[in-house]
Amino acid sequence: MGRVTFLLGGARSGKSTRALALAVNAPRTFLATGEPFDDEMADRIQAHKAERGPDWGLIEAPLEIARAVEAHDHGTLVIDCLTLWLNNLIYHQRDVDAESARLLAALGATPTPAHIILVSNEVGLAIAPENALARRFRDMQGRLNQQVAAAADHVELLVAGLPVTVKAAR
Repeated sequence: MGRVTFLLGGARSGKSTRALALAVNAPRTFLATGEPFDDEMADRIQAHKAERGPDWGLIEAPLEIARAVEAHDHGTLVIDCLTLWLNNLIYHQRDVDAESARLLAALGATPTPAHIILVSNEVGLAIAPENALARRFRDMQGRLNQQVAAAADHVELLVAGLPVTVKAAR
């Protein structure tokens, strides 16, 4: 199995910055799951592009991240982020369990020269959401995070921009 790194943390915890810092193997490709549905999101996307710089490849895949992982055989692929991807799957009424299984299978088949870095929000540390849809999302995100963490070689939790190793690569 190739190297798979999983970065978790709250909003604005430094996950994306850490992912870019860990992406040292060329070629480097950024897989973006966000879609610019409003001006604020469009601004965030532009800020992320500026932070990466021109020497990054880009894949915009709000739904088909497993396909990109399946095709990735060398260099670094940063997937940012699984939380938006899960939201997209729910919004487009895709089968979350099937898509998650496909992603996990692709991660397990990652060839040795490749490095996959996945970013996700840790949404289970706050109070329980007041509505059923938000609770369902929190639960689905928690299950997805557990599955990806189990499949990853290395897991870090970002707290105030500082990485805390949760699972060390062997």
